[in-house]
Amino acid sequence: MPVLPGAEPYRHAGGEVGVLLCHGFTGSPQSLRPWAEYLAERGLTVSLPLLPGHGTRWEDLRLTGWQDWYAEVDRELRNLRDRCARVFVAGLSMGGALALRLAAKHGEGVAGVMVVNPANKVHGRYARTLPVSRHLVRTVKGITGDIAKGGVEVGYDRVPLHAAHSLRNFFRLVDGELPQVTQPLLVLRSAQDHTVPAADSARILSRVSSTDVTQIVLEQSRHVATLDHDADRIFEESLGFIGRLAPSVGKEGTTARG
Repeated sequence: MPVLPGAEPYRHAGGEVGVLLCHGFTGSPQSLRPWAEYLAERGLTVSLPLLPGHGTRWEDLRLTGWQDWYAEVDRELRNLRDRCARVFVAGLSMGGALALRLAAKHGEGVAGVMVVNPANKVHGRYARTLPVSRHLVRTVKGITGDIAKGGVEVGYDRVPLHAAHSLRNFFRLVDGELPQVTQPLLVLRSAQDHTVPAADSARILSRVSSTDVTQIVLEQSRHVATLDHDADRIFEESLGFIGRLAPSVGKEGTTARG
């Protein structure tokens, strides 16, 4: 099945510091592409994979589950660790949950975590009834495109409930693993998010064991903040976060490999 225009994965071979970016549920790499390119232009090695079942048609997502999505980012992280001295993980929405689980499972193999509007729970009308409703209703209205400045997010206009049920199970799993997250953590949360409420970020912050924690509220953006008014701030804050923990970033000759 052809990949939707703009939804292609992105990779850049840079220096000794790597960053893995994880996109959200029913979305695609397009939502994080400007962030990935910003980091790549500053000499970092960057990986932004396309999650299984995403970026094609919603019928393909219906055939996948959280194990498939997590296996993809886990594989990308291992690849980055093979070629980089330090690796950071980042994500938007469900991608934030994927990044947090990578941190919980890989320990010192992850130098830091950066999440934008991270999701911790499935919300909405069908959330509580998913174990049953997924057998009765194939899809519900899509959740992509919550951007204050307008513009388009490449993703699905329908959410297959079988995949949503798997996502619900994944969030419960990750919630139980959050105390294993000890790495420095940067949380960027939109003041007005119509997809993931502020309670999800609060829950994550209350559960992790990280002591180096920074939370920033994005006043001008909605859920897909990486494509919104505060995108530049996200990019700059993330680079500053990485640079503080990996001081070689930005110094000539240390991250670029010619």
